[in-house]
Amino acid sequence: MSIERVKQVASHLVPGTNKGRAALLRNSPDDVVITMAFRSPLCKAKKGGFKDTKSDEMLYETFKQAIARSTIDPSLIQDITVGTVVTEGAPYQARYAALAAGIPETTPLQVINRWCSSGLMAVTDISNKIRVGQIEIGLAVGFESMTDNPDRGGPQQSDVVKASQLACDAFMPMGWTSENVAADFDISRDEMDAFAALSFQRAEKADKEGVFASEIVPFTAYVKDPATGQRTTKIVTKDDGIRYGTTKENLLKVKPAFPQWGRGQTTGGNASQITDGSAAVLLMTRRKAEQLGVKILAKHVTTSVCGLAPRVMGIGPSIAIPMVLEATGLSKDDVDIFEINEAFASMYVYCVKKLGLDINKVNVNGGAIALGHPLGCTGARQIATGLNALARRNGKILVTSMCVGTGMGAAAVFVAE
Repeated sequence: MSIERVKQVASHLVPGTNKGRAALLRNSPDDVVITMAFRSPLCKAKKGGFKDTKSDEMLYETFKQAIARSTIDPSLIQDITVGTVVTEGAPYQARYAALAAGIPETTPLQVINRWCSSGLMAVTDISNKIRVGQIEIGLAVGFESMTDNPDRGGPQQSDVVKASQLACDAFMPMGWTSENVAADFDISRDEMDAFAALSFQRAEKADKEGVFASEIVPFTAYVKDPATGQRTTKIVTKDDGIRYGTTKENLLKVKPAFPQWGRGQTTGGNASQITDGSAAVLLMTRRKAEQLGVKILAKHVTTSVCGLAPRVMGIGPSIAIPMVLEATGLSKDDVDIFEINEAFASMYVYCVKKLGLDINKVNVNGGAIALGHPLGCTGARQIATGLNALARRNGKILVTSMCVGTGMGAAAVFVAE
């Protein structure tokens, strides 16, 4: 009998045991399982593969692909949650696109926004509805076209709000928070560029080896002729932000993006790229999945969120990850893969060091510095990427995490089938 099986059997003998690796590896008909997780290619905003594709067209394509790849009748989907951050008129665009793509009018839809965790919040929202018995099947989507909807920050604050230093800090640009993390926690430019280079190198290797083909769905995009304005279609199949041949030495030559703040160590080479992208995750009870005969990829165990000082919002994963590990009874050594959003290299370095993580388990195929960070998409994209990496390593436990604008963090635990 294998050691893993012995652990499972032993955990059954302890009344009320529902935490720890062995307990999480047990299956229950009430598990909230994932039967589909895919993403679009991630393309550079304003100049990449989706630069001429509108938000509703990307959402339409996401829903079309979800219907085609779910292997279930779309009328069985009982609710949809779309996570997006800066999409103008998001509730309208998402509902319009779903209906146009073939989602039945009887399937409701809502939009959710918790900044960079919005894709994960969409998954969590659907998962929670399934867990409490409101629905049996739901679809979560994470999406952002930063070409169509650039992030211009929040509205100006009223005087009564500006009287709060915390509120003022929450209003400041993300680059300021990155420089605060580097200065407050003594993160060097050398460390930042070393971690950024590693992200590019890992993504380049994965791209060359065809690793991402298992998580990317080819997307129909539009191309606009600048001379005539005529639009034609093309198929986008690959990420276009990965910079082949990136080294730490090359990155050290890049000028600071925010020299007015802190040490001026954040650059266009060691921060996440501004990107267009989409991802979708289909969830249901294990009972329902077995009844329908669909393949189960993983189960969602739980999600934890935290709040923290807005001025160092980037360290959110260093708080949220311990929270979710405690909630599930896991240790960091129980986790096979970590997907931590690389918003900035400063926060990425800090979180890995603070948590004492094995870098060989973190962002093993690169992260947002190399691939890009479409704000609302990332939380769902990490699931598709993480489960793909987990399968290739025969791993079981995935933790995804990200910092969240205005001073928050989020993390979630998934168990591969």
